[in-house]
Order: sequence, then C-alpha cells, then structure tokens
Amino acid sequence: MAVLGAFPPGLTCRPIHEDDWDGVAECLSRGFPERPPSYWKRALSRMARRPVVADLPQYGFALDMSGRIVGVLLALYFRHQGQEGEEIRCNLSSWAVDPEFRPFAGKMVMAAFRKKNVTYINVSPAPETIKVNEALGFRRFSNGQFAFLPALSPVKPAYRVLEARSDLPEMAMLSDSDREILLEHAALGCRSLLCVGKGKVFPFVFKARRIVRGLVPCSQVIYCRSPEELSQCAGAIGRFLLRRGTFLCIVDANGQVPGLTGRYFAGSGPKYFKGPKPPSPGDLTFTELVIFG
Repeated sequence: MAVLGAFPPGLTCRPIHEDDWDGVAECLSRGFPERPPSYWKRALSRMARRPVVADLPQYGFALDMSGRIVGVLLALYFRHQGQEGEEIRCNLSSWAVDPEFRPFAGKMVMAAFRKKNVTYINVSPAPETIKVNEALGFRRFSNGQFAFLPALSPVKPAYRVLEARSDLPEMAMLSDSDREILLEHAALGCRSLLCVGKGKVFPFVFKARRIVRGLVPCSQVIYCRSPEELSQCAGAIGRFLLRRGTFLCIVDANGQVPGLTGRYFAGSGPKYFKGPKPPSPGDLTFTELVIFG
C-alpha cells in the first residue's frame, strides 16, 4: 500500500459531497459486492442526518479520477463526552479502491489522519486488513467478544427496566450526554433502556443482530458505562429482553466479564483505535454498526 509519491494527472483525494452519492455507492459495491448500491445510499442518507463536526467532512474521503469515483473511505465523525471532557472520534469504515488505483489507497487514510486531536476507530476490520491497520498505528482496544445469557443472572430486588423516552422522569437522573445517547440511538433503531434501582439509573443501548452466518439472533451491547454496571443490571435486562424474544447478548471485552454467565471468544470481532484516547469495550455509540443499520 503506497502512500507517498505524486498522483497521476486527473487523480485527486478530496472530501465526499452529497452529489457524489451515486459514484460512492457504485465504488463501494465494487469493493463489497455482497452489498448493493441501495445499501450504501441508505447508509449515506443516515450519515447526512448526523450533525457535522466542526470543519470535518460529513461523509469521508474519495479518490476522484477526472470526475469518476475510484476510491472511498467513509468517515463517521462524532463528539463524545468522556470523563475528561468532550473529545472527537471518527469511525473509519468501508475502505474500497478500484484495483488500478490501490497504490494510492493510503492517501485517503493520510487525509483523515491530519487531525491529531481525533481518536480514530475501526470496529469491523477485514482479516486481510489487520496488518495494514497495525502498520498505520492502530492498536486494539478490544481483543474479543463475550457472549452471555443475561436472564441467567440474578435479579436484584426493586430493579426495573424501562425503554428510554424523553418524557420519562427517570431520564432527568442521567447526564445530558447519556440522555442524548439513549434518545438518538432509539431514533436510529436501537433498543435504549434504563435500569432503575436503589435510587440510581443505569443507561444501556442494544442493537439487534444475527450471528453464526445469520442464523442466531442476539443483542449487541452498543453502550454501557462499565462492565460492572452491565453485570449489576444483567438479570433485570435479561428478563426484559427474554419477554421480547432475545435470550443471547454480546459485548466487546478483553476477557471473561465477572458476574455474567457466558463464554469469552478471544479474537472475535477485534476493535482498533489510533489517537489520544482509546474507547472502552462496550462503547460503540454512533459507529457504523448503528448508523449503517
């Protein structure tokens, strides 16, 4: 993967614009033939509804050969409220370049990396790209996934689970950031939940998906503040989900999660980051897993 040297005449790397959608969707479909252009246009339309972050591109970067899109790197920028204040994250996703232009593929990544205050994440690296990610300076923040059966965890007395709504009085007990995460992810099709007990409220977001070649339904943890809170509320959440037909959940992890009944799968779905602040396993907010649907 060459990243140095001049472009040939007519080739440029630039931000993606709305009038590029057709060319971007066609290029991504060439790179990911299992996804039709309609899938990528839907993804772009959902990206369009997200707020623009500062002066950063809304969709990502393209290689443009005299008006024809020959390479794409989608970039989902979003603000994250961490314990040390607000930070900017960017989920780099869906990197596709036509074969004759692959020597210039790294130019798009270098264009994204110009912002040094951004934490870049890759939550779905293809196995053949992992060495490239590591060569670019990405490090793992999650080594595997923990599959668990939350309904098998004990239910703590007086704990109850509610679906997040803006008019719930319990929402006022959360931070502004947690309220935003719950409501925006619910609008994006996730299941946003509050676990209420002993005068405290714990926020969670789950995303329905299928694993084992699409045969087994489960819920992926998109947001929890800590593994300890997930374990604390697992029994109540498990019974809530079981009544809605879900018995299996998955959370990114670096080993066995204490208090949960399940199995750790090392090397399954590794997640990578590059930048000042690594995300916590169990925090996939506003990433492609949510935005692309």
